Amino acid sequence: MIQIYNTLGRHKQEFKPIHEGKVLMYQCGPTVYWTQHIGNMRAMIIADLIKRSFEYLGYEVVFTRNYTDVGHLTSDEDFGEDKMEKGAKRENLTPREIADKYISVFEKDVADLNTEEPTFKPLATNYVNEMIEMVSVLLEKGYAYSSDLAIYFDVSKVPNYTKLSGQNLEENVSGAGRAEVEDTGKKNPYDFAIWFFRAGKHKNALQYWNSPFSSPLVENGEGFPGWHMECSAMAKKLLGPTLDIHMGGIEHVPVHHTNEIAQSECANDAPLANFWVHNEHLTVDNGKMSKSIGTAFSLSEIVEKGFSPMDLRFFFLQAHYRSKQNFTWNALKASKQGLDNLKAKISELGSRIGTVDEKFKEDFIVRISDDFNIPSALAVVFEVVKSGLSNEQKLATILDFDKVLGLKLREAIQTQVEISEDIKKLIEERELARKSKDFAKADEIRATLLSQGIELLDGPDGVKVKKVS
Repeated sequence: MIQIYNTLGRHKQEFKPIHEGKVLMYQCGPTVYWTQHIGNMRAMIIADLIKRSFEYLGYEVVFTRNYTDVGHLTSDEDFGEDKMEKGAKRENLTPREIADKYISVFEKDVADLNTEEPTFKPLATNYVNEMIEMVSVLLEKGYAYSSDLAIYFDVSKVPNYTKLSGQNLEENVSGAGRAEVEDTGKKNPYDFAIWFFRAGKHKNALQYWNSPFSSPLVENGEGFPGWHMECSAMAKKLLGPTLDIHMGGIEHVPVHHTNEIAQSECANDAPLANFWVHNEHLTVDNGKMSKSIGTAFSLSEIVEKGFSPMDLRFFFLQAHYRSKQNFTWNALKASKQGLDNLKAKISELGSRIGTVDEKFKEDFIVRISDDFNIPSALAVVFEVVKSGLSNEQKLATILDFDKVLGLKLREAIQTQVEISEDIKKLIEERELARKSKDFAKADEIRATLLSQGIELLDGPDGVKVKKVS
């Protein structure tokens, strides 16, 4: 039985899928105007771990993670500059060129972190027709109204608007700063835009589409969708009106996800998602990640410091997704050492893979089934290493668990190498050179062997031979 903490209700609930044996999962993906920092990468890995956990437990996962390439304003609400246009101006590129550039960076980063591919990776700009259709439905049903500058969702028509955040409407974060919006046609400060006309502050918008909506300030209903509308339309198109799981960062609860729920459920007459799963923030030195002070580290910066993407992934595995995690360079160094030690232990197990130990597997399943408790599941790996199982069973069990953990532990296996007579002679010559303290010659022979794909590993039990690519 899988138990998942549901933000909607704030307690663990037994997971029951809409369709037997299948999970419909959606994650709010990146706004692709900049390189994503490692806090965003943590969210991607968390979704990957949840997807892998479901697959390990026998489910088919239909996973959608979108790219936002229009409509996300810098405030996350109804005012400010479109983030894509901001990125385009910063680099003197078009919004499309900015999106393509940073999608490419993001794709490389998540691949290097060994995350599995989503089933769908929609771009918001490819689903504007679906967004227009949903806006039209909301207008027809009376849940939305039009001003000269935008079309707004009327929050007063939804009595349980704040059911996800649990806040009173007056204190809901989604209303913060909305007095700054220039539109006098807005009925109340809590209403949010589902379509912006190319007028007012947005009269020079670089990205816009014709629509059936009318404003005296624009022709052909020119404008662009509100950020919240994007996920609602794409999720419905690709997964259906109701999802099993909707994921995102905890910061999305009071604004983005609250608004998604309101517009989707009013348009579709169905729950948007049965489970809402939110990951907590990654902090740096116990402070907020910030570009301005240089703490919004990217994966490339991690690698430049001598760490591998797997070192970072291993670090993320050590905190539960609903807990804040504090990043420091010392913590990452300790994580690297921990992963290196684990790989060293695995390399000592040989290359013969036996059968998975069922008792350890049962324990592992219990832990991932308890709200995806990956840190606890990771501890089972180390219990296996220390156990009295045979090396073959240890190896099989650890590799089985790595289907969830995604640490590429198979690469640590000490492969058997067939050694030719010529290579044997070189190894013997190197040993003689080492014994006579001719280390220059020993290093030269070692380098020669390495160029031939043979690595010599010196240890307390003698020299081991490993084949490398």
